[in-house]
Amino acid sequence: MLQFRNFTKSYHNNLVLDIPNATMADGLYWLRGKNGSGKSTLLKSIAGIISFNGEIMLERLSIKKNGVAFRRLVNFAEAEPIYPEYLSGLEMINLFQTAKGNGVFSSQQLIAEMGMEAYIGSPLGSYSSGMLKKLSLVLAFLGNPKWILLDEPLNTLDQDSLKILYGWISHTHVEHNMNFLLSSHQQISTALLPLTHIADIVSHQLIIK
Repeated sequence: MLQFRNFTKSYHNNLVLDIPNATMADGLYWLRGKNGSGKSTLLKSIAGIISFNGEIMLERLSIKKNGVAFRRLVNFAEAEPIYPEYLSGLEMINLFQTAKGNGVFSSQQLIAEMGMEAYIGSPLGSYSSGMLKKLSLVLAFLGNPKWILLDEPLNTLDQDSLKILYGWISHTHVEHNMNFLLSSHQQISTALLPLTHIADIVSHQLIIK
């Protein structure tokens, strides 16, 4: 369960999000909102990447008071990931694996299912946007997080990769009780994903249905 208390985020005195009191029970959420509504800002705040006013709690852990323990339970894949160009994809995966530990999937399984074997050892500077997106998704499924945050996960993926991603989400949610918050402008197939909630950002507010 994620809880927001007196949460606000502004950029240059322009209010983006204002969530006085909200609770996200365990589940699989589709986060919706117009461009600039604050979807990425919300995800980055939960992931502990950007600062904000107020508080976010995961179970009894405060992201501000228990930052290390909180972040171990949250994985995040950005909409347009940027990684050090001199590292290889495999080196990035090994770094994350060391930090996150073992989980539902092995890194070898994730790499194979996304069809990344041919280039996983190449420098990230040579990767296309689609290849970087696949890598970000593999990293998000490493370890054993309580919540996985996926920012525009459907962008730049081909149909075969989308089916694999849907399978990963469904399996870990149904069989291993992992929770998901997915932002997407594209229609998410409820036939392929067991969506349990819709979360809309409207006029700076988070509305959970």
